[in-house]
Amino acid sequence: MQTEFFLATIFNLIMNLVYTIIALFIGIFALKIIDKKLLTSVDIEKELKNNNIAVAIFSATILLFVAFIVSFGLKG
Repeated sequence: MQTEFFLATIFNLIMNLVYTIIALFIGIFALKIIDKKLLTSVDIEKELKNNNIAVAIFSATILLFVAFIVSFGLKG
């Protein structure tokens, strides 16, 4: 009984990790497409060096997006 529970737990963890990795790749791919199509005239790194608050908030939302994907993927 213990080994079955342990194997089920390991399987669940692996499936959650796979889901998280796939979701991260899809999210990063979507963000790159958005960056290329919608933000063609904005250089994020240059704007951050110029203390542009709006770009800083946008960059923070991207990081939060990635963090949410990872946390929801690990919750299962």
